[in-house]
Amino acid sequence: MTTKRLGLIMNGVTGRMGLNQHLIRSIVAIRDQGGVLLSNGDRVMPDPILVGRDAEKVGALAKRYGITRHTTDLDKALADKNDEVFFDAATTQARPSLLTKAINAGKHVYCEKPIATNLEEAVAVVKLANAKGLKHGTVQDKLFLPGLKKLAFLRDSGFFGRMLSVRGEFGYWVFEGGWQEAQRPSWNYRAEDGGGIILDMVCHWRYVLDNLFGEVESVSCLGTTDIPERCDEKGKAYKATADDSAYATFRLKGGVIAHINMSWVTRVYRDDLVTFQVDGTLGSAVAGLTDCVIQARQATPRPVWNPDEKRLHDFYGDWQKMPENAVYDNGFKEQWEMYIRHVCEDAPYKYTLLEGAKGVQLAECALQSWKERRWIDVAPIKV
Repeated sequence: MTTKRLGLIMNGVTGRMGLNQHLIRSIVAIRDQGGVLLSNGDRVMPDPILVGRDAEKVGALAKRYGITRHTTDLDKALADKNDEVFFDAATTQARPSLLTKAINAGKHVYCEKPIATNLEEAVAVVKLANAKGLKHGTVQDKLFLPGLKKLAFLRDSGFFGRMLSVRGEFGYWVFEGGWQEAQRPSWNYRAEDGGGIILDMVCHWRYVLDNLFGEVESVSCLGTTDIPERCDEKGKAYKATADDSAYATFRLKGGVIAHINMSWVTRVYRDDLVTFQVDGTLGSAVAGLTDCVIQARQATPRPVWNPDEKRLHDFYGDWQKMPENAVYDNGFKEQWEMYIRHVCEDAPYKYTLLEGAKGVQLAECALQSWKERRWIDVAPIKV
């Protein structure tokens, strides 16, 4: 057994997602476990260089997590032939140009989504990566959540019978800033900076729906900007120009109808920050981030509508929690390991930049639907 080094340029790891999920819980965790195991018994050890605009901040992160390399000079990092992979988790608006620069430097690329703010730029990046013969990937983290993995298991086992509908509820209250610090960055609420919940979340719903319930064929969406003014990281008031809530209905291949509410201006009264209820002819399931409850056809109660009597029946009691028969790793780390195997031994890998472009396409269709107040068909992407 030998251990191979994989040089990895990590851009944008000072942000919340880049730091917590990609640096700490993925790359640092992979290094701590001794690297990624390949099919031939060899291992791959990621050797990251942290890239950021604030030298003091990236230097402190590198020191804290035992990483020897960091820089503020991205061009110099891209010029180093010893580093094969470029990863980006910085702002959406800058992503297409950064990916283009990395691909032209001969780097395999892996990135957060959305991969762009519009389909034209997204497709251009996909075409360039393909033309250069480079490996590429987009983060599709929600597919690796334990709750959604349990839904996939139920689907594959035939539990649902003929699947009928999917209802998703996502969101929580994001403080406006000022009187309480906001949990999300201020650019999320400025359309001119690439913000908006439709662009941010519909990219997720594309890969969730496509992979679990049926390929998306059309969408109808309505967005709103419910909080017109917020305060930025310095406490300064600014005008919110992007949508902070949206309500979308999707028609899927095979006849399934999916409806997903998404909001940064809702207070949570459900089991998790995101839940999906799937109804089928033979059974139903409700999944959150980790747990999943089921109700089979044979165990379905017989409700009778009677508004004149107080409801005494415990409908929650009719559901059965799925057992924890499997051990689930961090989803971001699991996908990182898949991508590294893809780069190092050409292992099969489906979550490419094309999948990221599909997410951008659906967000663009949803925004068009909102603007034109009509259903929008989702066409195949040509690359």
